[in-house]
Amino acid sequence: MLPEVSEKGRTLSARDQLLVVIDPVARRTDGESVRIAKDVLGAGASVRFCLPEGPEDFAKALIRRGARRPVVIGDDRALARAVGVLHRERELARCALSVVPVGASQTLARALGVPVGAVAAARAVLEGAERRLDLLVDDRDGVVLGELRIPPIAASATGGIPVDGHPWLRTCQSFVRTLTARPPRVVAAPGPAPARLRVEADGVVVVDLDQPVERVAVNPADDGFAEVEVRPSSVGAEASPLLVRARTVTVSGADFHYRADTVVGGPVRTRTWSVRAAAWSLTLPG
Repeated sequence: MLPEVSEKGRTLSARDQLLVVIDPVARRTDGESVRIAKDVLGAGASVRFCLPEGPEDFAKALIRRGARRPVVIGDDRALARAVGVLHRERELARCALSVVPVGASQTLARALGVPVGAVAAARAVLEGAERRLDLLVDDRDGVVLGELRIPPIAASATGGIPVDGHPWLRTCQSFVRTLTARPPRVVAAPGPAPARLRVEADGVVVVDLDQPVERVAVNPADDGFAEVEVRPSSVGAEASPLLVRARTVTVSGADFHYRADTVVGGPVRTRTWSVRAAAWSLTLPG
């Protein structure tokens, strides 16, 4: 493939050709940071900007990126969505993804090493290096970049967990609760009920249904393994967490929800997550 030549006449390598997908939430919540990121990226590379109106347009833009390097301007949810799209298209291993975090949720991006601030993050896109990272993939082709967390059953049953893609529903639910709420009573709220789950790590049972647990957390360790923490429920003194490392984690039991990065899934009776070693690349400061 011939190198692309910009209007200014300078020869550009494939690395200098960017497709910048600007998430609609980022445009609405922090237009100034988006503008700054666009200016920095446009000054250092040949950039094609894409302004999707929703998840479908967002996915199409990434799929049709051609030889350009994909850059996402958006929050943690936009980053996770981009990785999911490229994984399902089996394109994830063949391109390095970059992100400029813009929006209220940036915890995941920061944990992965992306700089804070539009200028620093955009410069990292232009000057940084690709880092291979592990990925958790479940048996329904869902992905986890950072933390998988299974909350107690009580938290799932009460409807207190937000579900991706329906902010308007949460607003309506809150409004209805306001209209129908009774005068508050001064009663201490009970703590969340423990969950009864069977957790297996590489086929070995870590905890079974007879041992209630407060939470289960799974994180890719970037060495081909996942770090699994199971915190049993206890009466009195706090129970010590059970820590194991595994390539495959299966959780089963009564209906449970799980939080994969920023998105909540479920309810399900069983789900298996497997580590894909060095499955994706993220551009980070060199």
